[in-house]
Amino acid sequence: MSRRGSDEPRVPADRRAATALYRSLRDDPFYATIAASLGPGTAEFERALVRHFEIALDEAETSGRLVVDPDGRAAAAWVLPAPPDAARPARQAKEAALGEALGEAGLATYRRIVAFMGERARGQVPTDAWYLSIVGVAPEAQGRGLGRQVLEPTLAELDAAARSGYLETFSRRSESFYGRLGFETVSRHDEPATGAGYAIMRRRPRPASASTAPGPASTA
Repeated sequence: MSRRGSDEPRVPADRRAATALYRSLRDDPFYATIAASLGPGTAEFERALVRHFEIALDEAETSGRLVVDPDGRAAAAWVLPAPPDAARPARQAKEAALGEALGEAGLATYRRIVAFMGERARGQVPTDAWYLSIVGVAPEAQGRGLGRQVLEPTLAELDAAARSGYLETFSRRSESFYGRLGFETVSRHDEPATGAGYAIMRRRPRPASASTAPGPASTA
């Protein structure tokens, strides 16, 4: 695994991973909704979401944690908490890039969903928790444990730092996968823009011996 975003020099995000994420997540309610105005299944829809994933990978690589499969088949992107004076300009720059990718309607939808989900996450997880923004595996590579492999390095880092992590998922199947990695569902909500329900999941830090113990084979 290629691990980025800690103390190593910054290198360009693997563009193959952005395409793998698109192919893995294009039907997810969040991504399908923010690009819906471009026409699901069209070339414009694909270009916009691939660009969205490139932006997310760059964000994780620059100010979070990014782990990418060497063959670009899987990636996990984490966002770390930042002080407001640093978070605000970073958010503005990200939204400007997303606006170029998704268009005005897509950016407005993105903002509505993120605001709704952010409000519900507040109070559910510690303010210093690390956020698992995106994880995905190319469809043809699923079932080989790659999802676990791209997550384990950062989970071990969280355990060593005694920090919590959290995520949001629209997939009940994914909840089972994350549960095997120590995440627990803390609340469920119905998101109005997507018309879909999702779960907020939190992972508390584990002792070192527990975080490295082998678990059931991943289906991701």
